[in-house]
Amino acid sequence: MIGQEDAPSAAHLALFERAMGQNASRMAREVQSLALALANRSTGAPIALVSFVRAGLPLGVLLRRALTGLGCHVQHYGISIVRGRGIDSVALEHVIALHGAANIVFVDGWTGKGAIRDELHRSLACDSRFPECPRLVVLADPCGKAWLAASAEDWIIPSGILGATVSGLVSRSVWPADGGMHGCVVYDHLHEHDLTQLFIERIETAREGVEASPASPWSTEQAVALQARAKCVLSDLSARVHVADPNRLKPGIAEATRAVLRRVPDRVWVQDRSDPDVELLIHLAERAGVEVQQVGPLLGPYRAVTLIRSVC
Repeated sequence: MIGQEDAPSAAHLALFERAMGQNASRMAREVQSLALALANRSTGAPIALVSFVRAGLPLGVLLRRALTGLGCHVQHYGISIVRGRGIDSVALEHVIALHGAANIVFVDGWTGKGAIRDELHRSLACDSRFPECPRLVVLADPCGKAWLAASAEDWIIPSGILGATVSGLVSRSVWPADGGMHGCVVYDHLHEHDLTQLFIERIETAREGVEASPASPWSTEQAVALQARAKCVLSDLSARVHVADPNRLKPGIAEATRAVLRRVPDRVWVQDRSDPDVELLIHLAERAGVEVQQVGPLLGPYRAVTLIRSVC
């Protein structure tokens, strides 16, 4: 059910290295900013970081290390959440039994249009053990749906442009039709290409010399404004190409890039073709014969959006 992932090409790895050169320091600083915010809100009880497989895993590992360095007692878990199916409730109950729901913080790499955050909200809506607004932490939140984010800017997060080879060789998760824990595939065939540990250590090294201030949750006014702007952009794009299914739109550099890598894209929109943060996306799209259109401010908070081809 999950297509096998290929090893990244030399060109892909070169662009990953460029992204690290451009933004490793920023990622390190923003990890520290999120960790300081979580440490300031800690009651002294162990924090349970619950990262969403896969994009949340690298950030979760980095947050655990940063929080440990700040003197917090913290545990880290990877958990599955599937759009339209919900969170892995069996795994979540296991974490709750160990740590209690009040100490759980969910982690993802970024938000696009907030589909996973909305899925989390639906999964926990009837569970009084969790707050009405799920405690979801991300690096980048251009749609304003996370509880805590380092920024609302759409930027090239280095871990967002690779798949299994920066997430411990773990595949995307698999929803089990017969119940039980969600599954995944470990891509052992990519072992010699695995950059996970190297990536973590490089960001950790960069974090040693950064200065950061604690991140703050969005105010109600900030969240409403960000959500409205993102919704307006996606509605305009849908109307532009007569798209009825919002799931065909993959906004944000990371989502847009991953969609080109693992889906069948129809086209890619970018604000500015000369933007170095979308260079990998353009490279991958053109290699696949996918049209890339420069549309400027039409994308609002997003620097790139991929449209998935209709299966009909």
